[in-house]
Amino acid sequence: MNFNLNFPWHLYLMAAMYIVAGVMHFIKPKAYLRIMPQYLPSHKFLVTLSGITEIVLGIGLCFSVTKDIAIYGIILMLSVFLLVHFYMLSGEKASAGIPKWILILRIPLQFGLMYWAYWYL
Repeated sequence: MNFNLNFPWHLYLMAAMYIVAGVMHFIKPKAYLRIMPQYLPSHKFLVTLSGITEIVLGIGLCFSVTKDIAIYGIILMLSVFLLVHFYMLSGEKASAGIPKWILILRIPLQFGLMYWAYWYL
């Protein structure tokens, strides 16, 4: 399995974005714990799992053999993350102090990120 240098630079940008986002789950776990929907169990485990998932999928984008699987994984992951985005719109505490207009803009952004990933298939 070789690192593919023939991919466009923006695919590596996407990979770096997910790797950094995943690492942030371990650097600032409280930020992610604050936005976890109350109805989901095991918040610490889910924050850790989502961080590991983002890192693994980001790395997977860089290899020909795993790129397509990573793309489908990213689309699935972003779909699941919509639960958090909608939960954050449910009230003052759930919003973690983020203005409502930003929370609303994050929803179409999720779909834009899904399309961006899909574009590389």
